[in-house]
Formats: sequence, structure tokens, C-alpha cells
Amino acid sequence: MASSSSSSSTDLFVADHPVGLKSRVQEVIQLLNLNNQRYSERTRVIGICGMGGIGKTTIAKAVYNKIHHHFEAESFLLNVREVCEQDNGDVSLQQQLLSDIYKTIKIIKIDTVESGQMILQKMLPLKRIFLVLDDVSKLDHLNALCESPEWFGQGSIIIITTRITNLLGGLALYEMKPMNIYESLELFSWYAFNQPNPVEDFAELSRDFVTFSNGIPLALEVIGSFLLTITRKSEWESVLERLQHTPKDDKVSEIIRISFDGLSDDDMKKIFLDIASNLCGMDLDDVIKILKDSGHSAQNGIKVLLQRRLVTVDSKNRIGMHGLVQAFGREIIRQSSLSRVSKIWFFRLYLIYH
Repeated sequence: MASSSSSSSTDLFVADHPVGLKSRVQEVIQLLNLNNQRYSERTRVIGICGMGGIGKTTIAKAVYNKIHHHFEAESFLLNVREVCEQDNGDVSLQQQLLSDIYKTIKIIKIDTVESGQMILQKMLPLKRIFLVLDDVSKLDHLNALCESPEWFGQGSIIIITTRITNLLGGLALYEMKPMNIYESLELFSWYAFNQPNPVEDFAELSRDFVTFSNGIPLALEVIGSFLLTITRKSEWESVLERLQHTPKDDKVSEIIRISFDGLSDDDMKKIFLDIASNLCGMDLDDVIKILKDSGHSAQNGIKVLLQRRLVTVDSKNRIGMHGLVQAFGREIIRQSSLSRVSKIWFFRLYLIYH
């Protein structure tokens, strides 16, 4: 998926292929009632809900790109759940929100979550704001950033993406549906064949993989990117057979595991695990330096991981992972002797940044 709106310096990268995006963006915008005068002076809060990997963040980014220029200020806070797991994560997000809204480079001093709430409550009502809180999983984290619509100026809009529907109480909800079979086949084909339709000899197998992926974009992207590296039908059939013996609830994890297992050497696997462990959110150049200093073939390894859709690099040059991919990597670390990776990188990061 990719945004079709006019770009600006504050537009976000959405995705590579715009499959199924336009209609979903329109549905969310209709839910916001942007053209209804009755609602124009109200602060509106809606949720985008659905399972992991189904495209909630993609839709939120596309909606953001489409309408953010109508507001006095805007902020898109990515990966709220992941950031809040870190020390003082709630406070750092409060600081980022204020910095985004008031366009300040200098970090606004906040000592505690409670003092941050007081500052937000005082400063946010001064502007008409468009705010996206991405991947919220706990009420405490939501309250730290958006406890009440009264915190925001008239006509503000807040979009919250979450896997946990009951977190949002009585808010208006947009529930993400899986891609239909036609959308799924097109998205899969872009990643598996670099074109919108399957290669003729692989058409039936492609439909089998699409059926298995249940219309989940992350699954289609990861398995398609992996299969792009395989040219023999017999190998495709072997991968499909492995997937068909996977329990229903583990389908996405098994697809990620197949892509991970298919990395050509242990060095690439260790790079993946190191990023999953401690390096997400860091500048790509810093990550490459850290990996090189440890003897890894960093640039080639990251290039392959990007091709496999196992890592991402955003518009600010920060390396990241989808939450489900990172969770998979951290589980591998937890279960294996490679748990030492986390300690090694924590010490290395401490030396670099202190």
C-alpha cells in the first residue's frame, strides 16, 4: 500500500503498494464526519481496531497524510505500546507530543507522567490538533496522552489504533477487515513476482498461499518476499506443506519463522535478533556502526532483512520492525542461548551513548 495524497514535508511513508487502501481510507474519513458542520467544532476520537498485522497503522498513516494539513498542528505517535515498555516511555511520548505540536527541537522538561498530564491539559487546548496514537494496549498509556477530549482544541481529531477493542469504551470504531481474495492475490503477487498478478506456472500455488494467509497484509508481504527468492515449484510446495500443518492461531508466526529460517547464514540471523532485542527505533547509521563493530556484515544483512520485510526504515532513517516480527525475534532470544545478545548490546549501547 502507498499513499495517494499530495505529499508534504510532514507526510508519512505508508507502504509500497496501494492495494485496497483507497476505499478503507474513505471509510475512516466518513466516520470522522469531516464535512458535517454539526461536528466541526467538536473534538472527535475514533478507534481503528483489528488483529496484529492487518494494516491498522497503514490505514492510520494514509488518513493522516490525507487530512493533517487541515489542522493547526499534528502528531503521529508510533508504537505507543513498545515505547511505553521502556523506562519513562510515557513521559518521552508526552515530550514528543508537545514537541510535535509546538514544533520545538528542545525537549520540554517533564518529570513524571502526572506532571506531563497537567502540562498537556494546559497546552493542547490552544490548538486544533490532529493526533494519532498508534498501537495502544493499556488504558494507563492512553490516559497519559489523551485522558479527555477536553484536553484538545475545538475541532481536534484523535485516532487510536489498537488490537484491544474494549480499551476504547464507547468510542466510534473502525474495525479492520481482512483483505478479500482479489486484494490478497494482488498484494502477494507484488512481493512474490514484482507484478500485480502471479506468474502463470505459479498461479494455483499462489492462490493456495493467499488462502492460507487469511487476508492479513503482513503475512502476504513476508511470505511473498520470501518466495521471491525461490524459483522451483517443488520448493514452493514444500513451504506450503509446512504452513498447512501449522495451527490456525500460529499462521503469521510460522510465516515469519520460515522467512527467518531461510536467511542464508547465522550472521544475518544474529543481526535480525540484535535489532529485535535492542536496536529498534535507532538511527540506521548508528545501527550499522554497532553491528560492524561487532564483526557483522551489517549493510548486506540489513539489505536482505529489508527485502524480506523483516525490518523497516522510516522517513527519519530509524530502523524498526512490525510488532509481531519483533515479538517473534524476542521469543527466539528468550528461548535460546542467544539471550546473551541482549546483554551484549545493552552494554555496547551504554558505552556509545554515555
